[in-house]
Amino acid sequence: MYTKEPTFEQAMNAALLWCNAWEGGELSDEVLADRVSELLASREGARGFFVISLASDCPLLDRLPEPLVLQLRAAGEIVVDLTVRNLAMSTAMGLHHERLGNIEQQAGSERVTARSLDLLRLMEPSKVKKRLEILLKATNKEEGEDVAFLEKWGYDKEQKLAITSNIYAVAEIKEGAILTPLKLNFADNSIV
Repeated sequence: MYTKEPTFEQAMNAALLWCNAWEGGELSDEVLADRVSELLASREGARGFFVISLASDCPLLDRLPEPLVLQLRAAGEIVVDLTVRNLAMSTAMGLHHERLGNIEQQAGSERVTARSLDLLRLMEPSKVKKRLEILLKATNKEEGEDVAFLEKWGYDKEQKLAITSNIYAVAEIKEGAILTPLKLNFADNSIV
C-alpha cells in the first residue's frame, strides 16, 4: 500500500479504515492480516495500528482472526514491545482516571489493559517474558531501560504497583485455557 513507511497518522487512518471494513464484512480475515502486516513493518505504522485496535470501539482485538494472530506473532518484538508499553500506560491511566472519578475514561483504559493482556498471551512466550522482565525491573527496582519510560509519564508508586500486578497477570490462566505458565522469581524480580 505504501511506497514508504507510513506516518503515525497515516497508519491510524489506515487501521481505522481496515477495522471498519473488516467489522462490516467487507474485508476478509486474510486480507486484513496482509494489510496490517504492512503497518507492522515499521514502528510508526505499528503504533498507529495499536492506537486504533487497542483503544477504539473496533472489536478486532476482542475476536482476533487467526491470520492476524500469525502476522502479529511474525512481527515479533515490535508487537511485544508496544503491547507491553500499552499494558503499562493503560494500567497506570486506569488508576489515574479512577482517582479522578472519570468512569468513562477509566473503562477505556481498562479495555486497553484487557486487550493488551490477551494479546501478550498470544505472542511468543520467550519474547514476552524477556520484555516483561525489563518492565518488572523498572517498576520494582527502578533499574534498567524502562525507568526513563516510567519517569517520562510520572507514574507514582501505586501506579507502578498496579503495572507490576498486570505483568504477573499475563501469566495467569485465561478462561480455563492452560497456558505455558510463567513462574515468577520474587527474589530477583524475574520471570522463569
